[in-house]
Amino acid sequence: MHFLDILVVDDRDPFYKGFQPQFEEAQSVVLGSAGHASLCTTFSPYDFEEPGFAKRVIRQLNENFAEGAVAVKIYKTIGMEIRDKRGNYLMPDDPVFEPVYEDIAAHHRTVIAHLAEPTSCWRAPNPSSPDYEYYRSHPGEYAYAHPGWPSKATILAARDHMLEENPNLRVVGAHLGSMELDVDEIAGRFDRYHNFAVDTAARVPYLMLQPRQKVRDFLIKYQDRVLYATDFEMTPNANVAKELAGWRVTYAREWKYFATDDSFDYGGHRVTGLDLPVSVLRKLYHDNAVQWFPGILVEPTNIASHK
Repeated sequence: MHFLDILVVDDRDPFYKGFQPQFEEAQSVVLGSAGHASLCTTFSPYDFEEPGFAKRVIRQLNENFAEGAVAVKIYKTIGMEIRDKRGNYLMPDDPVFEPVYEDIAAHHRTVIAHLAEPTSCWRAPNPSSPDYEYYRSHPGEYAYAHPGWPSKATILAARDHMLEENPNLRVVGAHLGSMELDVDEIAGRFDRYHNFAVDTAARVPYLMLQPRQKVRDFLIKYQDRVLYATDFEMTPNANVAKELAGWRVTYAREWKYFATDDSFDYGGHRVTGLDLPVSVLRKLYHDNAVQWFPGILVEPTNIASHK
């Protein structure tokens, strides 16, 4: 098993507030993993109006690349929190980021873009939503409670403009690229932007809500553009045994969904697995990570049977 350890800077969360402590902790994990972990670094965008911002970020990222980082994370604080001195929200296609994107592309690294949130973030509370409990316990993240925030469409339009302006930059849209309600929306971006892929992190339940054959056809057609991911985290104060138990349940359920035709109940819905071909499963779980994150330390897997 191999995984990508992803850093994020968010001044609303004490654990993620500072970059350097996170980087040092993550590097210790990566270096102690015997090749099982790789690093996705990040940078702080909060001082984007300060002179020399791009040069500072580029210098830091290049140091991280030299130390083995294979990717760079940009986070939803861009588009949903950070504002300039005039009160305008900072968007991912802001010109201040252009030299940074160019440098990342020049180093053949990949951007993981968690931009926007599920559509439910902007809608009234709905107990049947997969994210209902999350927004109930994280009201500060809930756009519906903050009507002054930009719309999801505005953020994704800026993301799309970033893709268009940087055709040589590989971008993996975290969480199905925040287009979780309809795989047709993702397919449209794939057809438009050759440099764009998505991961499944924390959004597999949304695939389960869509018509089975439609999702299966989508994953087979775009089998080179979707990466399996989980969004699991393990903070220093975590109950490790409890976290690992939850991980095992999620891994098993999602493997059953992608790899078998078993039927099971999840979230109040009856779900039938997609029974994807082994060749597609191999790409979803392994090959696409190697393709979209050059340098990631991944050994060939041995999938003898997907049943």
